Amino acid sequence: METQQIIIDTDPGQDDAVAILLALASPELQVLGLTCVAGNVALNLTTLNARKICELAGRADIPVYGGCDRPMGRALITAEHVHGHSGMDGPDLPLPDMPLQPVHAVGFLIDTLRSAPPKTITLCPLGPLTNIATAFARAPDIVTRVRQIVLMGGSHFKAGNVTPAAEFNIHVDPDAAAMVFASGVALTVVPLDVTHKALVTPARNAAFNAIGTAVGRAVAQLTAFADRYDSTKYGAPGAPLHDPCVIAWLLAPHLFSGRQINVEIETSSELTMGMTVADWWGVTDRSANALFLGDVDAEALFNLMTERLARL
Repeated sequence: METQQIIIDTDPGQDDAVAILLALASPELQVLGLTCVAGNVALNLTTLNARKICELAGRADIPVYGGCDRPMGRALITAEHVHGHSGMDGPDLPLPDMPLQPVHAVGFLIDTLRSAPPKTITLCPLGPLTNIATAFARAPDIVTRVRQIVLMGGSHFKAGNVTPAAEFNIHVDPDAAAMVFASGVALTVVPLDVTHKALVTPARNAAFNAIGTAVGRAVAQLTAFADRYDSTKYGAPGAPLHDPCVIAWLLAPHLFSGRQINVEIETSSELTMGMTVADWWGVTDRSANALFLGDVDAEALFNLMTERLARL
């Protein structure tokens, strides 16, 4: 299989952490860097958490960049009530030795896309789309150089998880999301419709723990912490594991199904701000701009994650 070059844009986040570990455990993927954004928690914590995860994986060579500390045009909304005050409560990971890179994440995105051959780098946003949209706005020439964007965000049949209408990542910076969705880049959207089928049941959590390594134990602690909030909220047998589905789609797209549809982002109504208006049934004449996923083979997904994480 061809090695895919990726940049993970992230706001760790327990599920972000598992996604990063999954990517670093997979030889099909070459992680060029982690660009951090404010989202689940403030930027100083997302950059700290990203470096903790790299060191947990034994990959202090992965450069980590700090990016935008607030949305493009709105006040920052965070989610400590879900992720804990650190943003990554659960395991007790040591403070990292590896440094934060001195270059801003947006500058790294622009420079990397300009210097690489066109259509060779995939962007994997796991949080608000502020860094990506800011890079596109500052350097419009890079837009056509992106191979594809595979992002976790949005919802259709599952409605919202932070408001009745909106999923968190899109709601935090709807203006950025609108720019990215209108950019013309090949877009794959991993919405709540999929991630709410990727539940960390007690048996799946036990399988992570049974890996028996520092990574396996940390992943089990991360997903157990998330379960305290999500399984109670949704009345499900486990917490949704959102962000690793992005990486899993790159590794095994046959585990997922979806449709090429039009998706627009609501940016004017406070009632539905950040809603992903997904034309699933094709009731408009608006052109398709995204592969919007709708289903996943959850058992195969967790088998894949457990096998890969055991390699670290």
